[in-house]
Amino acid sequence: MLNLTHLKKHFNKGTPNEVLALDDCTLTIEKGEFVLLVGSNGSGKSTLLNLVAGTYFPDEGNIFIEGTDVTRLKDYQRSKFIARVFQDPMAGTAADLSIIDNFRLAALRTKRKTFKTGVNDSFKMKVSDRLSILELGLENKLDTLVGKLSGGQRQALTLLMSVMDESKILLLDEPTAALDPKSAEKIMKIAEKVIQELNLTAMLVTHNMHYAVSYGTRLVMLQQGQVIKDYPSVLKEKLLVTELYSWFERP
Repeated sequence: MLNLTHLKKHFNKGTPNEVLALDDCTLTIEKGEFVLLVGSNGSGKSTLLNLVAGTYFPDEGNIFIEGTDVTRLKDYQRSKFIARVFQDPMAGTAADLSIIDNFRLAALRTKRKTFKTGVNDSFKMKVSDRLSILELGLENKLDTLVGKLSGGQRQALTLLMSVMDESKILLLDEPTAALDPKSAEKIMKIAEKVIQELNLTAMLVTHNMHYAVSYGTRLVMLQQGQVIKDYPSVLKEKLLVTELYSWFERP
C-alpha cells in the first residue's frame, strides 16, 4: 500500500547547519495497518510524515502509494488520497463556522467545487452518520459553532473531517500533544476506531509510550533517520512500557 524506499533527506545542505534527517530509510506499510512511530527528538519521525505528505521532497529514494510513484507530487496533488491531522486542535477547524459548514469546507478540499456542494440532505445525513462514530452527540448539533466546542471535540472533528472524502492514508503528527490527558485518551480511542471502521492505512507520531504500546497494529522506532526497530502486531502486543523506555537508553 505505502512503500518508502531508501529515503534520504538533508536540511540546510552544504551549510555549517546541515542536518541529515533521514538516512536510507525504507519502510513498507500494508493497507489497513496502523503504525505508531516513536523515537527521540530529531530521529526523523516528523520528517518522514512530511515526505509522505509531500510537504518536502526527498533528496534520494522513492515513495509509492498503491504502486504509483508519488515522490515528486506536491502536497496538494496527494491530498486526494492523503489526510493529515496536526498537533493544534484549533488549526484544523474554522471556529466561526458551524459543524456542518466545517464539513462542507472539508468536502471541497478534493472535489470539484460547486455552490451546491455540501448543502443537500444526503450530505447532512452522511455527516451525521460519520459524527456518530465519535459518540460525542455532535450528530445532533450540526448547526453549533465549532468555536463553542472543547479542544478535544475540535480535534475529533478535525480527524473525522480529514477523511470525509476518499482518503486512503491518514497521517497524525502528535495529535494529542495539546490536549489534557482525558481528552487525549479519547482522541486516541477515536482515531483507532475511525481507522478500523474506514479501513485506513495510518501513521501516528507520538512521544507517549503508553499510547505506543496500547494503540495501533505495528510499532516502528526511528533513530538518526533510520528504522532500528519494527514490531508487528504479534510482537507489539507483548511489549511493556518499561521495555519501550529502555530502547531510548541504549546507544
